[in-house]
Amino acid sequence: MGRRPDPNPGAAMMAQCGAPFVNERATLLDRIRRACEPAIRRVLHSYWRFSRGLTLGVRALCIDEANRIFLVKHSYVSGWHLPGGGVEPGETVIDALIRELAEEGNIEPTAPPMLHGVFFNGRVSRRDHVVVFVLRDFRQTAAPVPNSEIVGHGFFKLDALPNDTSAGTRARIIEVMGRASASERW
Repeated sequence: MGRRPDPNPGAAMMAQCGAPFVNERATLLDRIRRACEPAIRRVLHSYWRFSRGLTLGVRALCIDEANRIFLVKHSYVSGWHLPGGGVEPGETVIDALIRELAEEGNIEPTAPPMLHGVFFNGRVSRRDHVVVFVLRDFRQTAAPVPNSEIVGHGFFKLDALPNDTSAGTRARIIEVMGRASASERW
């Protein structure tokens, strides 16, 4: 049986070089996302407000041996972010973190993550909290392949973060790297 052509041949090559990869469709998606993001956020949080009393998310600050930080670019929200997502009913924060790291970065912890803090994200709603962990011991089982949720990913040096890295992401990175004290707010 013949081998199917790789739909994203540049992704594997970029991952091997350690360079960040952004899907070619990301530029178009960025424009559409920026136009729709406020409405999408309101709709999702209205749904979550009635389906959940409180929204809880997890994020991981994954730092590799070269002191680079793994970030992802979502299809539905602007900027670069720490990998993570919502904690589902019946799921622990650690279970959610492991699931999200696998989904967004093909990352598997090889040691328990360290809790950095719990942050109130009042920018999103009065009910949203984010639990942030630091993960230095992990393996990436394969280069992530961009999909309908994650359109970009990469490891970045502290002094070379993408310009559109979110403010909350930048704040957590600065805290963990010892350049600021931790805040209670995202």
